[in-house]
Amino acid sequence: MSVSKQELRAILTRALSALPAHADELRDLDAALGDGDLGITVQSGSIAIVKALAALNDDASLTDVLFAAGKAFSTANPSTFAALVGGGLLAAGKAMNGKDTVSRDEALGIGRAVAARIIERGKSQVGDKTVLDALVPSLDTLEASQGSASEVLDAMIATAQAQVTATASKQSQKGRAAWVQERSIGHADPGATAYVRFLQALREAVAS
Repeated sequence: MSVSKQELRAILTRALSALPAHADELRDLDAALGDGDLGITVQSGSIAIVKALAALNDDASLTDVLFAAGKAFSTANPSTFAALVGGGLLAAGKAMNGKDTVSRDEALGIGRAVAARIIERGKSQVGDKTVLDALVPSLDTLEASQGSASEVLDAMIATAQAQVTATASKQSQKGRAAWVQERSIGHADPGATAYVRFLQALREAVAS
């Protein structure tokens, strides 16, 4: 299954419009490990992307969509998470140059580009108790999965959620969460949780 660039904009708009509802949950998770700003980062970033997508021309390219999303998310709130995710979306935009539709291969390319930029700029890797712990394994699931978009997203969500649960037993290695050292054990990673909430919202948006 593939979607056009116009359909992708509509799906992203529906998904991101639902994400601010999780602001309090993400704030509380982040407050246990850091400064508690993840909720507002996701909330303001999601709202900013929706506005940026609405401002694009009807014939905006896939690269335009990803560039607009990356710029909007990274500038909506001055946080490390915003900068990393926004930078990842900008990298994905470059990787999608010349593409007009999104199928599994393009979706995988977008995800891999985002992950690679986060690894590069964040100097982090899977196992450091970051968003990468859920993002990268879910992309592996995407690469290996067959079926409809909804079925593939269900599989990705299951993988990502299992990895979020696993982060609770780890000690944070990056960002403010690393400052609390052993006290980070017992808490799921907020960034990885935010990614699962995005996948869940995306699943609902695809089905609607």
